Amino acid sequence: MADLRHTHELTYEGDRVVKRYQESKPGAAEREWRALTLLAEHAPGLAPEPIAFEGGAVTMSRIPGVPLRGLFARARHVAAMAEALAELHAAVPPAVLRSIPVRPWQQEAIADWIKKRCAAWQSREPLADRAVKEGQRWLESWSPGGQGRREAFGAGDGNLANFLWDGSRVRIVDFEDSGRSDVAFEVAELAEHVSMWVDGEVEIARRFELSPQEERRTRECRKAHALVWFFLLSHEHPRNPPGTFQRQVERVLTTLGA
Repeated sequence: MADLRHTHELTYEGDRVVKRYQESKPGAAEREWRALTLLAEHAPGLAPEPIAFEGGAVTMSRIPGVPLRGLFARARHVAAMAEALAELHAAVPPAVLRSIPVRPWQQEAIADWIKKRCAAWQSREPLADRAVKEGQRWLESWSPGGQGRREAFGAGDGNLANFLWDGSRVRIVDFEDSGRSDVAFEVAELAEHVSMWVDGEVEIARRFELSPQEERRTRECRKAHALVWFFLLSHEHPRNPPGTFQRQVERVLTTLGA
């Protein structure tokens, strides 16, 4: 799940990057190392090369590129990002994927998290209060279900800053929340991440070939992720421009059809 806290430190050593995780993020280093190792075997070039894993620190190769967040994302950038993600989702063979743990903060976990945040919400202003009320109402009907679940390897973080454009292709970094997931859930998380709209709308969901069942699941999962960001942004953060929360309130109401 998206998190506004810093969970790791980066050190650059020539053509290498050392990523050290904080103790408050258990299992993150292991997930990062597993992802880099799997992708080096099944999708070489898509992500940094794993070099060493020791003492909770992952050393990897430093890949060239400019983060898409902060770069005016044109159609070619978005198309390249979707291509990279499609490669990621399909990279791990099914037999291997079944042995990988489910990524953190999948559907059941975020549903429980949203429910608790709704229950603890203190009245603020009419539109925000309405968003919480409508979110609670929708959440009661949201069922995990089995339709529209095409298993995939998921990065677990839709931050636009994790996609690097090198002039010809997009590569992906940051796998601390990676694991087994499904395509619809991953697309929904990406589409609703604050970085995908706060500096200008980046329309990504339509770039994926989804079945009708997956499209329905994506729409429902987008509602959940919109609510996650509602609560994460409920206290303004310097990382985002003033007024971001109010924009998110409106996004939630629109997404919920309320």
